[in-house]
Parts: sequence; structure tokens; C-alpha cells
Amino acid sequence: MFDPAEVRGLLIEAARTRQVFTYGALLNILGHTFTRPLMRQLCKVLDRIDEDGRACGEPGLAVLVVRQSDGLPGQGWFVGRTEVHDDLPLAWEGPEARRYTEARQAEAFDYWNAA
Repeated sequence: MFDPAEVRGLLIEAARTRQVFTYGALLNILGHTFTRPLMRQLCKVLDRIDEDGRACGEPGLAVLVVRQSDGLPGQGWFVGRTEVHDDLPLAWEGPEARRYTEARQAEAFDYWNAA
């Protein structure tokens, strides 16, 4: 349903401009309105993009897609990375999650601005 190359390109451009997307805004750019099933499909593509990027030594890009309500990635982003990152916060909401998210976003911003 979603072209990983297209989504990756949008995320790289966002990183280069130090921007983030809400799930709804990214779905809109891709020509869809927000629904939970579409968001779940998008999240699968975001996970694949991050897995492929990790294999190439790149920082994650999925962290640039956040909830409108609090500016943090969804719970699935945190849960799905527990075996990848040993410094993941225990809570996926609150100040610790925000600091962690902002640090991962900064990594993506810095990487794609140096590339």
C-alpha cells in the first residue's frame, strides 16, 4: 500500500530540514486520511525503513513520525525497539520518553545534514 522508497524519501527530506511529521500529516501527504488501519500499515513500513537503515549504519527515521497529541512516537515505536536499543526508556510517555525521542531525532537530523 505504501511505497517504502517514497516514505523514506519524505523522511530524509524532513530530517534535512529538521522537521517531524504527525502520523496524520504523513498519511495526508501520501494521499490518505487518517484511520487506525492505515496508520498500522504505515507503521509497518516505518519499521522496515528503520530495519533497512540499521543494516546500512543509518540512524532511525521512524522517530520523525509522532502523535499529534504529545509529539512522541506511538507506543509501538518504543515497544518495537526494545531489542535494538538498550537505552530505551521504560515509559513511552513523559519527560524521559521526550528526552529520548529528541535525542534520536537529533541523530537523524545530524546524519542527514552531513550526508
